[in-house]
Amino acid sequence: MKQMSIAPIAAALLLSGSAAAEQVALNGRPILKVATKLKPGQYVWEPGRALSGPALVVVNLHTQRLLFFRNGVPIAASTVSSGKTGHETPTGVFTILQKNENHFSKTYNNAPMPNMQRLTWKGVALHAGNLPGYPASHGCVRLPLAFSKLLFGETAVGMTVVITSHPDFPHEASPPDLEVEAARSRASLANAKYEWHPERGPDLNGDAIVSVVVSKADHQAVVMKGGAKIGSAPVYVRGNVVGAEAYVLESWDHSGQHWVKLHFSETGKGTVTKPNEAEHFDAPTQFRHDLHTVLRPGSIVVVTPASLRSGLPGTRETVFEG
Repeated sequence: MKQMSIAPIAAALLLSGSAAAEQVALNGRPILKVATKLKPGQYVWEPGRALSGPALVVVNLHTQRLLFFRNGVPIAASTVSSGKTGHETPTGVFTILQKNENHFSKTYNNAPMPNMQRLTWKGVALHAGNLPGYPASHGCVRLPLAFSKLLFGETAVGMTVVITSHPDFPHEASPPDLEVEAARSRASLANAKYEWHPERGPDLNGDAIVSVVVSKADHQAVVMKGGAKIGSAPVYVRGNVVGAEAYVLESWDHSGQHWVKLHFSETGKGTVTKPNEAEHFDAPTQFRHDLHTVLRPGSIVVVTPASLRSGLPGTRETVFEG
């Protein structure tokens, strides 16, 4: 008996099933509010809200949602299906390492993974797939087929993707309480030791984006470039970070760096940071200088209240090295 190939069967299981892709109209409603009401397979796509600027993808495993920000403004949202029990999608800050519009899995019987955007070299990616309304993948983040094509066209290798499992992220954090934190001096960390190995980060044809994730729990910053860890340093965050904060380097000219702080409220509008925004972070002086040498427009700084240490009770938050 001639053996039947299981590739077509795998394709049917991957791309068919309970939810067909469906674009939802905003009708004047805020994207972040509509995102909470999306049904499996549904998505919102409004790129005209920000036509240019640094981009950021945020995947929330708790809510099974993906949000796409550009220039600090949410321009898209989608339902997803992440890793099931035993194959959980890792959390952390990643970069897009590779893109392939017509990818086939080498691990799962040549199963098609349209519009694949690789986040790790160990099998985690964004791609089109079946969305049953709950985590069901082997670790990847599945997207509606139509949305995955749209997103594929707007992203670039080296772009930052944040994967979190916190119920309150995205969340607009409270402003720093400088009165409470005034007792701590910047000088306490000015000469502290840190790690710095920029040569470990691939250039990705000169397009490697630098991402910095700062853990308030650990008082530690980790610097990623092209999916590789190139540095870490002790960093103290002033203020009460309840949820998470994100900053995008919008531009850099003769007057200095211009950062946009993402506001994860329902209005979803980013704001240009004040000149003294850097004062909210205590860090080694030389580390600041070294970091500035690798930053460029599109770089992301994410501040999280979670720990980045693997194996700690109650959290799986990690910075993954692809």
